[in-house]
Amino acid sequence: MATNPIAPPALPLTVDDVRMAAMRIGGSIVRTPTLISRTLSELTGATVYLKFENLQFTAAYKERGALNTLLQLDEATRAKGVIAASAGNHAQGLAYHGNRLGVPVTIVMPRPTPTVKVMQTQSHGATVVLEGETFDAAYAHARKLEAEQGLTFVHPFDDPRIMAGQGTVALEMLEDVPDLDMLVVPIGGGGLISGIATVAKAADRPIEVVGVQAELFPSMYNRVHGTAMDCAGDTLAEGIAVKQPGGLTAEVVAALVDDIVLVSERQLEEAVSLLVQIEKTVVEGAGAAGLAALLGHGPRFKGKTVGIVLCGGNIDTRLL
Repeated sequence: MATNPIAPPALPLTVDDVRMAAMRIGGSIVRTPTLISRTLSELTGATVYLKFENLQFTAAYKERGALNTLLQLDEATRAKGVIAASAGNHAQGLAYHGNRLGVPVTIVMPRPTPTVKVMQTQSHGATVVLEGETFDAAYAHARKLEAEQGLTFVHPFDDPRIMAGQGTVALEMLEDVPDLDMLVVPIGGGGLISGIATVAKAADRPIEVVGVQAELFPSMYNRVHGTAMDCAGDTLAEGIAVKQPGGLTAEVVAALVDDIVLVSERQLEEAVSLLVQIEKTVVEGAGAAGLAALLGHGPRFKGKTVGIVLCGGNIDTRLL
């Protein structure tokens, strides 16, 4: 068949991949609610719906992609086990579902990882290896162990199975609130927004997808806009403090995401605080980035029916 020379390149995932993921993981994750916030709507001038992914068992959406990936491994691969590099929600999601399915899980974390995160991951039955001072060093060590021990590496975002699992968030949101006309999604490596944008752009009407990054870590913003802003500093949104976004996710973001906005530390702090005060819900800095965008870029969202993903609730209690 002749191919159209100017047809866009095929993207790494389709809405059918996301629908298949939803069928696969359905019985084993929490179908979290999408609820209107009247107070935040009044405050921002948008009609604001919140997707409470902080109510997953490990308090973050990352379980979806991890489980979707584990369920697609063959028996021999499962028996050998999987490995990942993560100090955060991916580690816990993979460890929890690996334990449930009888798949041995090894997680490599940087040495400075807070003890509470190490202990939480171990409590789900994972073997934790502390290596290196940075995530990059932990990642390199995980790839080394993968080769030495014949394990399967499960990337936190740059994998179509992960992206498809995360996209199930959007399927649920649009099922619960069919008239959403905008989805506002935090971006770290880009797995969540890739899945969500794939679903949104397959809808039978226009739905805008806006990504949010912390000003201190504008890595996907740089990749898409060709800018070279620094990615460094101590951010409240450590869950999206990614220096290098995924290659596959960047393709999807460039093709399907309408806009990326940046938020300040002050806006992130205000968003975390408002969610506790108004919604009585605990959200980590990365999880509050969507609301931070509405607070910081009000006119961009005014009058829209906006769905915000509260993607995680794992915030250090002393920090809170």
